[in-house]
Amino acid sequence: MELLHSATFPSKQKLLIVVTIATALFTIIPLLYPFLEDPNFFLKQQPPSQSSIIKLQNPVVASHEGCDIFSGEWVPNPDAPYYTNTTCWAIHEHQNCMKFGRPDTDFFKWKWKPYGCVDGLPVFDPFRFLEIVRGKTMAFVGDSVSRNHMQSLICLLSQVEYPVDASVKDDDYFKRWTYETYNFTIAVFWTPHLVKSIEPGQTHPKNTDIFDLYLDEADESWTADIGEFDHVIISSGHWHYRPSVYYENQTIIGCHYCQLPNITDLSMFYGYRKAFRTALKAILDSKTFKGVMYLRTFAPSHFEGGLWNEGGNCLRKQPYKSDDQAQDDTTRKLHKIQLEEFWRAEEEAKKKGKRLRLLDTTQAMWLRPDGHPSRYGHMPEANVTLYNDCVHWCLPGPIDNLNDFLLAMLKREKDKGLLAQVRKMLS
Repeated sequence: MELLHSATFPSKQKLLIVVTIATALFTIIPLLYPFLEDPNFFLKQQPPSQSSIIKLQNPVVASHEGCDIFSGEWVPNPDAPYYTNTTCWAIHEHQNCMKFGRPDTDFFKWKWKPYGCVDGLPVFDPFRFLEIVRGKTMAFVGDSVSRNHMQSLICLLSQVEYPVDASVKDDDYFKRWTYETYNFTIAVFWTPHLVKSIEPGQTHPKNTDIFDLYLDEADESWTADIGEFDHVIISSGHWHYRPSVYYENQTIIGCHYCQLPNITDLSMFYGYRKAFRTALKAILDSKTFKGVMYLRTFAPSHFEGGLWNEGGNCLRKQPYKSDDQAQDDTTRKLHKIQLEEFWRAEEEAKKKGKRLRLLDTTQAMWLRPDGHPSRYGHMPEANVTLYNDCVHWCLPGPIDNLNDFLLAMLKREKDKGLLAQVRKMLS
C-alpha cells in the first residue's frame, strides 16, 4: 500500500524502469550466457555436420499460455529430419528403421500444429533447450518407450554436442550422460511398471509369463534417486498388458489374466490405476525431490490385422487425419486413467508446493500409425520376439516431436519462474 500512496509519477517511473530492465535481461542473457560463461564456447562444439544443424531462428519459444498445445493435427514439415541414423549413436538397432531397409521416408517429415495457438508449436531447438537446462538434471523414468523418448532427445541434441557417459552403475538400464559445456545431465531409469515388480518364473515357476506387481509399493530403483533431479519425466504403459498377479499390503488381491485358481481377475485397468496412484504418491511424499515432475501420457501401439503375436502389423505410411480414426477402447481407457490420477495428485501437489505437469501426448501419437519400425528393426531372418514392432518408434521419426512438447513445457516453466522473480522485485 505504501507504494500506491507515495508519489504517483515516481512510482510509475520506477515500475517502468524495473519492468524494462527485467525484460531486457531475460531476453538478452540467455543468448549471451554461453559466451560469458565460457569464451571458448564455439571451439568446444563439435557437431557431426554443420549442414545438419538447425539454426536458432527465434530466441523465444512460445509459452502457449491460453491454448492447448496437445490438441491439433500433423502437418508436413519438409525440413525434417534434423539428424540421421548415421549421425546419432544413441539409436538402438530395433529403432534403426533406415538401416534395415525401410523404403519410405515421409514418416519423419511431419510436425504437430496445435489448434488455436497463434505461435503454433516450434520445432525443437537444441540450442534453446540446452540453455534452459544449463546446470540442471533430467531423468526419464519408465519402460522402453521412455528410453526411446530419451534416445530421441540425445539424437536431437547431437546437433550441438555429444554427451559423455557419466553412469554411476554398470547397467544399461540405468545410464547417465553429461553435456559438459552446459553441465546438463540426463538419465534413464528402467521401471516398466513404476511399482515394485518380480520377474516371471520366480514366484510362479509353472507360469513363466506372470509378473508379481506390488501395487502399493513404488519401485525403489527410481524413487531412491529422484531427489538428485530437477526434471523427472515418468511414463508407463505396454508392460501392464502382460499377465500379472496383484499385491497390496503384501497380500494377493487379484490379478490380470493370470488364470490361476482362486484368484479374481481385476483387469489391467485396476493395476494401471493403482500403479500410477502409487508412483504419483511417491513423488508427492518425497522429501528430497524439489523439481518438476512431468507425466508423459500413454504412447499407443498400432497393430492392425491381428495382435502382436498373431501376425499384426503397422504398414501405414502417413498419419491419420485428426477426425479419421477414434482411439481404440484400451488406449482411451488407459489415457483416461492417467488423466484422472494426475488431476487427483495435482490437487494434493498444490497443497504441498510440489510441481506436477501433464505432457499429454497420447492423441498426437495415436495419429501416427506410420511411425513404428514394423519389420524394419532387424534383419529379415532374425529370430526376435516382436517381429513386427508396432510399439516402439523409428529414429528419426514421430517420437522426436515429443521433445517439441517437452521444450514448450520447459519454456513455460521457466517463464513462470521469471515472472515470479519480477513480482518479487516489485514487491
